[in-house]
Amino acid sequence: MPELPEVETTRRGIAPHILGQRVQAVQVRDPRLRWPVPADLQEQLVGQQVEAVDRRGKYILVRFQSGHLLVHLGMSGRLRVLPGPGVPPDRHDHYDIVFVSGATLRYTDPRRFGTCLWLAGEPGAHWLLRGLGPEPLDAGFDGAHLHRSGAGRRVAVKNLLMNAQVVVGVGNIYANEALYRAGIDPRRAAGRIARARYDRLADAVKAVLAEAIEQGGTTLRDYYRGDGSPGFFALHLGVYGRQGERCRVCGDAVRQVVVGQRSTYYCPSCQR
Repeated sequence: MPELPEVETTRRGIAPHILGQRVQAVQVRDPRLRWPVPADLQEQLVGQQVEAVDRRGKYILVRFQSGHLLVHLGMSGRLRVLPGPGVPPDRHDHYDIVFVSGATLRYTDPRRFGTCLWLAGEPGAHWLLRGLGPEPLDAGFDGAHLHRSGAGRRVAVKNLLMNAQVVVGVGNIYANEALYRAGIDPRRAAGRIARARYDRLADAVKAVLAEAIEQGGTTLRDYYRGDGSPGFFALHLGVYGRQGERCRVCGDAVRQVVVGQRSTYYCPSCQR
């Protein structure tokens, strides 16, 4: 599933091609996503100009003059910009947004868990967004915030880190990697971690996400960047998907367990 770095990479990839562009047409081939693509999407978008391409957590928000197009990539979704409207669609290409310039924003999603909704009001008030926690790369996210959020809680710290009400966008891959860098056992109860260790964890989250964005995300299964090229952060993973391999720090074998119904990877010597 695309996580925050993949979504941010997608946002950065499409923004230069559609900012300031006016919509000429919308072609919806298959509206079947997690929620159906709005039947009046063409009516809402045609003639409107893109004013900004933002991100909130794992959601892309394309701002138009009268509202926002909210896009979530789900498990296998992909947004890319094509040079023109004449590129033949593939089986899983759900919709195109064609601009006056000829550029076409195409959404592809084989598993159909993605989302495309039209928000006429303030996007932060929408039920999908209003309960979200701080952005992990913003100043509001730090060790103090994590320490407060985890106080008195028995939930595993990895689950705390993946709770979108605590911090948005830290999915399974990057939670594993941040906990590894911070030296924290992912199974440890959130309420039993000292403030100083949470400071290290917050710093690790920021560093891992920033590096992943710089590398264009992590290519696992279906994810590719907006231009169709793969992300390269997979080459830098310390523990994720490396069960049985040697830890690059201490040489012990990386282990795999299940935490919160998700595959979890850690070094038993480095993480306590």
